[in-house]
Amino acid sequence: MQTLYNIGLYISENLLKVFGNFFGPKIKKFKRGQTKSWKDLYDCVNSTKPVIWVHVSSLGEYEQALPVIKQLKENHTNYQILLSFFSPSGYENIKDKSLTDCITYLPLDTPKNAKKFIKLVQPKMAIFVKYDLWPNYLRQLQIHHIPNYLISAVFTKNHSYLKYRWLRKILKGFTHIFVQDYFSENILKKNEIQQVSFAGDTRFDRVYQIAKSQNKLEFIEHFKQDKPLFIAGSTWPKDEVLLTKYLNETNQHFKTIIAPHEIDKKHIEQIVANLKLPYILFSQIQPQTDLSSYKVLILDSIGLLKYTYRYADVVYIGNGFGKSIHNVQEPAVYGIPIVTGPNIGHFNEAKALQKLGALMTVQSYVDLKKTLDKLWQNPDLRAHKAQLTKEYVSINLGATQKIMSHLNKQL
Repeated sequence: MQTLYNIGLYISENLLKVFGNFFGPKIKKFKRGQTKSWKDLYDCVNSTKPVIWVHVSSLGEYEQALPVIKQLKENHTNYQILLSFFSPSGYENIKDKSLTDCITYLPLDTPKNAKKFIKLVQPKMAIFVKYDLWPNYLRQLQIHHIPNYLISAVFTKNHSYLKYRWLRKILKGFTHIFVQDYFSENILKKNEIQQVSFAGDTRFDRVYQIAKSQNKLEFIEHFKQDKPLFIAGSTWPKDEVLLTKYLNETNQHFKTIIAPHEIDKKHIEQIVANLKLPYILFSQIQPQTDLSSYKVLILDSIGLLKYTYRYADVVYIGNGFGKSIHNVQEPAVYGIPIVTGPNIGHFNEAKALQKLGALMTVQSYVDLKKTLDKLWQNPDLRAHKAQLTKEYVSINLGATQKIMSHLNKQL
């Protein structure tokens, strides 16, 4: 299996070089990033300072890594921090505002790239986040006896790294694995991986930091006025069909912000084509715009959503009618009732909130209308569910400190 994995990567690397420009914009960005990753590393890595390497897949994992990165920056100023991404969506959104000293795409996980990367960077410590594990890089770290950690990890019985002996061996080579839940800890220990402990999800610490920052968004205050606010975050087309139908037909009085997962022109046009209410795009707002006259604001911008939730009275989280929903911690930290589609996937926090009654799943348009109308008509019900989300978040804080107490001993 290991040989087949490496052959597959070799083929992918060469296909990307030859045909990368013929695919969609994401693949083109990925190819450009891969092409310049070595130059970025040579230009950025400072040979006079030791390196802590943090690897994330995309934007969500970066948010999980951020509390740990901040603590490393504060506690260990003599180190430089290198941040690597696999996904273009993560890299492109963070490249100009990262707290780290260096930022790059991670070259593909071929044996040659892994050896070259470790030789160039010479990290004193490596930290991987959640799921994005690359066997050849991890093998090189372990060959060179470089402390390597996995944080905010989640494992199931069918996790790919537990199916094959050579991948289980990689997991056993981690210096320590910090998991989000006790189930993951038990699964690993049953597979003879003992250097594991429950710490929780650092994302809770991150969203709590954001909530405490009190970022004021005047355009939302102007838009909302004294009306209740409904925010539909990270929506996909299946969500938007139901949501726009509800917005067009409901007789409840509230304002709405729709923040689609994809903000390309075609997608935005699809949303507005179904709306029969006065709407405005965030990109259309001018200093003189009277936002109070609009019923719907479409957030065609990346990075603002997590700051808007503080103004919400009810939140809908997208992609529950797709593969799995997006982040629920960001709205939960503000104490907001959450509604979503039926597919909440493997997200423990979503399942826990559902069990508490703070998160409600809907199966159809009729179900969505019934659930939302009930929330709008009953402020006491909204307040009760809001309190449940706050309490859930409060008992899940502190993962960062648990992890840092271990990392500090190694640095």
